[in-house]
Amino acid sequence: MRIATWNVNSVRQRMDNLQAWLTERQPDIVCLQEIKCVDEAFPREPLEALGYNVAVHGQKTFNGVALLSKLPFDEVKLGLHGGDGDVQARFLEALVSTKDGVVRVVSLYLPNGNPAPGNKYEYKLKWMDRLANFLRERLKLEEPLVLAGDFNVIPTPADARRPEAWVKDALFLPPTREKFRALLNLGLTDAIRAVSDASDLYTFWDYQAGAWAKDDGIRIDHLLLSPQAADRLTGAGIDRHVRGWDKPSDHVPVFVDLDIAGR
Repeated sequence: MRIATWNVNSVRQRMDNLQAWLTERQPDIVCLQEIKCVDEAFPREPLEALGYNVAVHGQKTFNGVALLSKLPFDEVKLGLHGGDGDVQARFLEALVSTKDGVVRVVSLYLPNGNPAPGNKYEYKLKWMDRLANFLRERLKLEEPLVLAGDFNVIPTPADARRPEAWVKDALFLPPTREKFRALLNLGLTDAIRAVSDASDLYTFWDYQAGAWAKDDGIRIDHLLLSPQAADRLTGAGIDRHVRGWDKPSDHVPVFVDLDIAGR
């Protein structure tokens, strides 16, 4: 089973690229972020034509997450528990059944947090605490779980071409990285780091200052695996070539392969 994540930075603007990449990579389940549209405006038909079931948690102009799955959804849940009054569409959870049992997948778009310090950074840290609470409960189920998305976290200096440029940024501040490590310490595996220690594994290049041409990237899109999913890990990768396509997102897809029979 191949599970992927991609911050598409407006799904309606990236439909040509999304369809081309789906045809090329053939993922079974895809987690999308920053779809930037309400549920009713999501372009379901061309994706359903490619064989995907579609679940959407959208928001006008901002945020928004979606799940595409070649397997039917058994359950779909919107929103992250503990955020009473939080209307930002950043979290979508689904359960699918396979020949080897159930697989739980979450598409998340963690808050950016800038400028920091400030209210937006406090929201980011509290959101990460809510995520940790969610994981503590889900990990008790001892299921294959894949937590995938744009975490807006640079975990280590090795995950940035120029870490010194990010020292005051919410993505790289010590409290941010500490809370990310706390997630891993619950028993999760960073799929990309499980297969490679390379220092140029970036998933985001800013549109500004020629970042793509200079390979001035950072790794902020992650797939975190529960122990039951990590035991099935057979491979993972980053489709960085997609950043060179016409009208690209500033993020690229990341995928993981698990030894799970999908059908």
